[in-house]
Amino acid sequence: MQRYLPDPFLFVVILTLVVFVMGMIITRSNPVEMVTFWGEGFWNLLTFAMQMVLILVTGYVLASSPLFKKGLRKLASLVSKPGQAIIFVTIVSLAASWINWGFGLVIGALFAKELAKKVEKVDYRLLIASAYSGFLVWHGGFSGSIPLTIATPDHFTSDIIGVIPTSATIFAPFNIFIVIALFITLPIVNRLMMNQKDNQFYIDRSILEDKNVEAASVEANTPAEKLENSWILSMVIGILGLAFMVYYFTTNGFSLNLDIVNFIFLFFGILLHGTPRRFINSVSEAVKGAGGIIIQFPFYAGIMGMMVASGLAAEMSKWFVNISNELTFPFFAFLSAGIVNFFVPSGGGQWAVQAPIMLMAGEELGIGAAKTAMAVAWGDAWTNMIQPFWALPALAIAGLSAKDIMGFCVIAMLVSGLFISIGLVFI
Repeated sequence: MQRYLPDPFLFVVILTLVVFVMGMIITRSNPVEMVTFWGEGFWNLLTFAMQMVLILVTGYVLASSPLFKKGLRKLASLVSKPGQAIIFVTIVSLAASWINWGFGLVIGALFAKELAKKVEKVDYRLLIASAYSGFLVWHGGFSGSIPLTIATPDHFTSDIIGVIPTSATIFAPFNIFIVIALFITLPIVNRLMMNQKDNQFYIDRSILEDKNVEAASVEANTPAEKLENSWILSMVIGILGLAFMVYYFTTNGFSLNLDIVNFIFLFFGILLHGTPRRFINSVSEAVKGAGGIIIQFPFYAGIMGMMVASGLAAEMSKWFVNISNELTFPFFAFLSAGIVNFFVPSGGGQWAVQAPIMLMAGEELGIGAAKTAMAVAWGDAWTNMIQPFWALPALAIAGLSAKDIMGFCVIAMLVSGLFISIGLVFI
C-alpha cells in the first residue's frame, strides 16, 4: 500500500480512465459516446453530495462539542495499554458509526488521537485504521443511505417496491446478526494485527494537540460580538429544532432519512456548543475535511454516468445475477455491490445504478426487496475499507495518508466479508 496506493484524487482519475476503456470494450460504446456520458453525468450528484457534506459536517460538529470531547478524554483515561487502546477505539467507532457514519468517522479519529496522547508505544497507523474499521457498520445503521432512501416516501423505486420501513432493513434479524458479529470480531482482529516487535509507527505527542476552535476570550463590546457570543440565541434556535423533532417523530414514527438525520445532528450541535461563535468555529474546522468529498463527487458522478448510460453497470450486475439462485442471490448481490462501489463509492448513487436490476432479479427468485437492498448496502460498506474516498475525513484529523492504514483495512475487509455473507445468506 505504501508503494502503490495513490492519492484519492488520482485514484478517482485512474478509475475514470478504467471505466472509459471498459465501456468501449464491454458495451461497444465509441469514445465520443463515452465522453458524452461522462460529461452529462458529471453534475448529477450535487444534491446527494450536499447531503453527504452536511452529514459529515454535522457529525463533526457534534463530536467536537465540549460535552463529547470531555467524554472522550474520560474514556481515554481508562486505557493504559496499546492492546486495550486498539480494542477500545474499535468499539467506540463501531457504536458511533452505527448511529451516524459522519459522526463515527470523526468520533473514531478524535478518540484515537486522545488515546495516542495517553497511551505509550501504540502503533498510530493501526490505531487510526482501527477507528476507520468501525465505519464498516454504517450502512446497517441509522444513517445508512439505502435503507433510509427506501424508507422515504416517493423515492425513485417506490413504484416498484413501495416504501419499506427501517424495521425490515436496519432492525431486521439478519442485519442485527451482522452488526453484532462485527462488534465482536473486529476489535479482536485489530488487536491481533499488533506487531509486537518490529515496524511500529509511533507519533510525536506534541503534534497531536488540538487546534483551538473556541471563540477568542475577549470581551464582547460591539452588538455583533454580543450576538455571536450569546447563548440565548443558540438555546432559542436549538429548542425550535427540538420542537420540530418531537413533531416529526410524533407524526412519522421512528422513520429516519438523510434529511432528518442531518437535522438532528445539526441542532444538537448548536445546543451543545453553547454560543453561535463556538458553533461557527467548529463548522469551519469540519468543512476542511469535506474538501475531498466536494471535488471528487463530480468525478464519481461522471463515472456513474458512464457506467449507467453505456450499460456497463447493468452488464456487471447481470454477470452476478446470471450465476445466482434463490440461496446465493444475496451473496452475489453483496459481492457485485462491493465491486461497483470501487467506481461509485456512494451508497445512494450506487443504489440508483443497481436497484432496477437487483430488485427485479430478487423478485424473480423470491427474495424480498428489503434483503436485496441491504445486500447492496453491505456491499457498498464492505469495500469502503479499501476505497480511500471515505477515509479522507479521518485521515485529515489524524494527519496520515491513505497508504498508512489501507494494509490493515484489507484484513478487516476480508474477515468482515465472511460474517456479512453468513448473515445475508443464512439468516
